Amino acid sequence: MFIHSALFWLRKDLTAAERELFERELRLLAQAPYLLQAHVGRAAATERRAVTDNSFDYATSFHFKSYEDHAHYQGACPVHSGFVARCKALWERVVVHDMEPLDPS
Repeated sequence: MFIHSALFWLRKDLTAAERELFERELRLLAQAPYLLQAHVGRAAATERRAVTDNSFDYATSFHFKSYEDHAHYQGACPVHSGFVARCKALWERVVVHDMEPLDPS
């Protein structure tokens, strides 16, 4: 298994329609047929602690069967490339965390 997570900080000057577009596009990403699991959401309103960063607007967590599936998603998946083309102007920052679980089951 391979887990790909991305955190997005959207531009502060976005209109409601642009935010709706971004959220709609995230939901489309989560429908890629080769994903084992897909989660998209907003930053949780958890309590402030030194180790917690809730400053992002949206996040994704996509679980792939293999690194190869992830590489296809990054390089040849039209859903992903379309998302980037339509939405890259909407964010001011994105941070990606990729993980290979210790227990791949």
